[in-house]
Amino acid sequence: MSHLPGKFVWFEHVSPDIGKARAFYQPLFDWHVESMPMGGESYSMILTAGNQGIGGLVEGPPGAASHWQSYLSVADVDASHAAAVAAGAKSQMAPTDFGKVGRGAALIDPTGAAFSLWHSADADRPDVEPTPVGEWYWNELWTPDAKTALAFYERVFGYAHDAMDMGPHGTYHLLKSADGKARGGLMQSHDPKAKTMWLPYVAVADCDASATKAGALGAQVVVSPTDIPGVGRFAVLVDPLGAALAMIKGMPAAA
Repeated sequence: MSHLPGKFVWFEHVSPDIGKARAFYQPLFDWHVESMPMGGESYSMILTAGNQGIGGLVEGPPGAASHWQSYLSVADVDASHAAAVAAGAKSQMAPTDFGKVGRGAALIDPTGAAFSLWHSADADRPDVEPTPVGEWYWNELWTPDAKTALAFYERVFGYAHDAMDMGPHGTYHLLKSADGKARGGLMQSHDPKAKTMWLPYVAVADCDASATKAGALGAQVVVSPTDIPGVGRFAVLVDPLGAALAMIKGMPAAA
């Protein structure tokens, strides 16, 4: 079995209303949600049009803000959890077995971003290039303290990074796993009101059309479709339940 430590392998939408989340995301990304048995309970799994399981919809605790929770593949959940706490993270959930599916834990990093650790009982899904429409394209940390966040993720999870100058927008840090594969981004938030969070990106066929559709379905498009030279065209939305998500039509890889 092949695992890919450093890759974000699963994403869960946490909200007080699974039905409302399903009604928004199924038509937007052509996803479908199926109830799957898990440990004696039912789990609302997100599947793409190609029938790939990529995430889930879960009911959050009362009063919790709606959000997307990112799951990071690690070789050893217990060891990574202990190392993260020692490096300044707060534990939200201690290492826990989830039936025969895998073992996970939940943390808040030293700058306030929530994320989870995961080690699947099976292999991680392999990387596919280009990313199919409807699947996860990227993950990006928005943080008020990029220096502290970068030191944490490099120390605990073994990332290296490339620094990209974004001019007036500061420096963008490209996180790379031990195999050299780019796994996510990290950037300093310039708006003091911005929530500290991991922001997942979904691949779409047409960013403008998808952003328009998201608005029609009740989302607030907080970053209108915008070109990133050499990367693609993206937009950021806040869904009807208050969770932030991005979408992108990536540029084809250079031949």
